[in-house]
This record gives sequence, C-alpha cells and structure tokens, in this order.
Amino acid sequence: MRRLLFLLGLPLVLVVVVAASVKDDYFEMSKQLEIMQSAFRELNLFYVDELAPGELMETGIKAMLAQLDPYTRYFPETKMEDVRFMQTGEYGGVGASIETRNGQTIVVDLLEGEPAEQAGLQLGDVVMRVNGRDLAGLEQNQIGDLLQGATGTDVTVDIQRPGTREILTFELQRQKVKVPDVPYQGMLSETTGYLALNSFTKTASFEVRKALMNLTDSLGAEQVVIDLRGNGGGLLREAIAMVNLFVGKGQEVVSTKGKTPDWNKSYKTRANALRPDLPIAILVDGKSASASEIVAGTLQDLDRGVVVGSESFGKGLVQQTKKLAYGTRMKVTVAKYYTPSGRCVQRLDYSHRDDEGEVHAMADSTLSTFYTANGREVLEGRGVLPDVEVPQPDLSYVLEGLLENGVLFDFAVQHRDALVAPDDAIAFEISDGTWRSFVGFAQGLTDLPYASKTLEAFQALERTAEEELLDAPNAAALEALRAGLVANVGEDLERHRTEIERELAHELVVHLYNTSGEYRHGLAHDPVAQRAVKLLESKEYNEILQGPTDQK
Repeated sequence: MRRLLFLLGLPLVLVVVVAASVKDDYFEMSKQLEIMQSAFRELNLFYVDELAPGELMETGIKAMLAQLDPYTRYFPETKMEDVRFMQTGEYGGVGASIETRNGQTIVVDLLEGEPAEQAGLQLGDVVMRVNGRDLAGLEQNQIGDLLQGATGTDVTVDIQRPGTREILTFELQRQKVKVPDVPYQGMLSETTGYLALNSFTKTASFEVRKALMNLTDSLGAEQVVIDLRGNGGGLLREAIAMVNLFVGKGQEVVSTKGKTPDWNKSYKTRANALRPDLPIAILVDGKSASASEIVAGTLQDLDRGVVVGSESFGKGLVQQTKKLAYGTRMKVTVAKYYTPSGRCVQRLDYSHRDDEGEVHAMADSTLSTFYTANGREVLEGRGVLPDVEVPQPDLSYVLEGLLENGVLFDFAVQHRDALVAPDDAIAFEISDGTWRSFVGFAQGLTDLPYASKTLEAFQALERTAEEELLDAPNAAALEALRAGLVANVGEDLERHRTEIERELAHELVVHLYNTSGEYRHGLAHDPVAQRAVKLLESKEYNEILQGPTDQK
C-alpha cells in the first residue's frame, strides 16, 4: 500500500516541479523586460544626442535574435512585403533586379515577360533616376523600394546604357510579379525530362505537377530529373505535397519535434501519387536547404529516387511566423524536422557556441547512422549526402577574381551586340575572336581583377621585412621575387582558358537568350545533369535503390 501511494504521488511531484519552473521563467522574463524598459526610457530621456526610438529598439531586437540562429528574424511593419514574398514569391514591381557597384545602380537580372524586359531594359543598364529622384547616396534596398509598389501604379525609370551618354526614359506600369517556381522544363534526351524548382512558395507543388504532366504526357519523358540546386526552401506543406506526387497516400514524409507538444507532429501524404512509378533523380548542392532537403531526404529514405550532386546545406529547422504588436512579425524556429528514417539533417548546433561565439557542426563521432527502406545507410547531421556524388571543380583564383569583380558581366554588356547568336542557345560557343576580344578587354582594365595567394603571401612577407628593417641584400632579394610574381594577364587567362571560357559562354548566353536559353545551354554542358541522365537510362538506377544485396 505504501508503494502504491508513492507511485501515485510521483506525478503530483512532477507537476509541482514543472509549475515552479514555469513560474520562475515568467518571473525572470518579467524582470528582464522591466530592466529593458527602464534602460530604454533613460536612454531616450538623457542620451546627449537625439535618438530614433524605433530604430534603437529594432537594433536591440535584432541583436537579441542574433544569439539564436540566423533563421529567427524580426520584420518591422515596413517589411511585411518581404514576409509575403517569402510565402508567395509575388511582389508588386517591374521584374528587374539591381545591384549597386562602384556607386552605380546596375540592372543585373530581368524576369522574362515582365514589364522591365518587355519595355526594353537590358542587363547592364545604369539606373540614374526613379520617378525623377536621383539615386546618389541611396542604399540598394532603398532603390529597390522605389521600383516596387502597388500593382497598376506607374513608375518612371531613367537609365543610361553603357557606351552612350544619352539618358533613356522608360514609363513602366508595376504588375504583380511572380518569380516562377519552375523557371524551366524540357527534355535532356529523347526519354529523360527535366524540371528546375526555384523555391517552395504556396504554388510550388502545383507548378511541379503541371510540369510533370507536360513532360510525361506531352513530351514523352520516361524518367525525370528534378533540379533542387540552389533552392533554399520555403513552405513545409509544399514539400510534403511535392513528395506526394511520387509517393502514395498515408506515407510519413516528415516529423517535427519542438519545445511545445503542439510541434511534436507527423506529416503524411494525403492523396494518391501522380507518378508513383516514374524513375526520378534529384539534384542537390550546398545551397539546397530546408524544404529541398525534406524532399530529397524523404525520397532517398523511401528509396523512391536517387540523389545526385553534392552534399546539401544541412538545415533541419522549422520556422513559423508569429504576429507581434503594431503590425510587426517575427519568424521563429519552433522545431527540428526528421525524415522517415529518423534522421535530422541539421548541420550546425546553434545551442552550443565556442568561446568566440562561433557555431560548429557536431563531431562525426557523435552522429548516428540511419537506414532507408531498403537498408541503405544514411547519416544524420550532414545535410543530405548524394547517392551519386559529382565533384565540382574548384575555381582558380583568376576566375574567382573575374567573377567577383563583374568582369565577365561587363564584357558581355559591351560586346553582346557584336555577336552573331545562333537561333538555339545550345549551339552557342565562344569563338577565337571573342576570346581574343575578352583577353584584350581584361588587359585594358585599370585594376588587376584578381590576386594570387602567392602574391598576397609575398606582400605579407614584405610588410614584415619592412617592420624588421632588413638590410639591402635581403631587400634586393625580395624585389627580385616581387618581379617574378607580377601578373601577366594574357598568360594567366590562357592558362585557365577552359574554365574561363565556360563561364564566359554562360554569361553571354544569359545576355543573349535570357533564362530559357541559359538553361538550354547550361544543361547541355552540366556534368551533374548529364550524370543523372546516364544514371536514369541505365541499370545503375535500380542497382542503387535496391540496397545491400546481403540483406535480400
């Protein structure tokens, strides 16, 4: 009887402890809020200079959230459009992306079929004024705000085209611009289809459904490559709906575990699969994250598709947007997600930081191994590891410098009109004449657009030598070494010609053919996509999915 009383009393003890803990948490929170309020009040009253209370508080909130993870974010009332864009991919604007470089605002991207492209704006155009307002001194996001606005409203854009002094004026009407979920679909071979998915907005699974039906029913695709490279994720429900296109009703896609019981959930497919037997290859890379990893990881766990490419980003966290006071919002990390095998792909452990405040991945020795439906090993804590890895070549310091400094872009802006472009982007190639023109263009630049690590190391050595007041013989030796490290642009470009030509061709294709041409040309020379085609059109696909033969 005494033992029975003890067992009955245990839950009561736990309830009391939990209640006390909750009470302590609320007291501590109230205490800290009161401290914050008093500090804020005293600063506002007595600080020597005038303060902007709203900006000051926003800075404080952002600093607080910075101690958590990069996905927990605060959105003031003025940024509600950003929240809507994340969920829908829609905004009111003209379909042009800008970048501020060397004090100039340059058009760097144009969405096909949107007002800016239809009106005749071109990549490389320098935006001088918007609605008569000079852009000098404005931040890039401020200029973007000027271009965006309510659908149906007008905006006047004055631009200067490179190579001319004339100012061109464009009268544009803002439209509801939708960044396409599926920017391209087509055939990679006679039997293999392809679709690229940019993000998981509220229409993503619907657009993928349409693309699949077109590829299989109209174009004759017998297998499909789904490209999730560069896709940073989006809505959880869209990831589940996309998996449901290939997996039948009642299958768990993902489960979540959070601080509160409300987030301990299991999400299952709710409908019959659209293409339950269609062979698929999923392409991922280091920028495939979140919802992309749910799709790739779940299809991998269920042995429903083969993942090709390189290791994905490793974001196993779920966010939910919470309404705050006065029209503001906060996106909060509320749970971790787990694929059907039980693994979480989260790479970085934000709950533990080192003495410098840095976050690191968990040690390999602490990670667990899980198993797919057919017994294949998959690892937690490292993103989604591809079934077939296609190594990406490292960029040379020369090409990195050319890309970072916009040299390829600037060359394309100045020389695209002189090129004879084939009707089909696939046929575009860099001629010897175009290559010589590019070399001459790079040699004519005022500043060297790249720097070798050897030269950077030498410059550090030289600074040390000056500090130590080395004698003349040593100084002379250093000067001789410097002379040997001076860059020869022509030789450097020729030494790395193959990789530079590839990127230069890609840049020119973007300028000449826009997005559709970029995909057609790029995929024909893409080792990851071509590897996926080879995989799908051979026995290798089924051999990978069947799992270890010793368990059969």
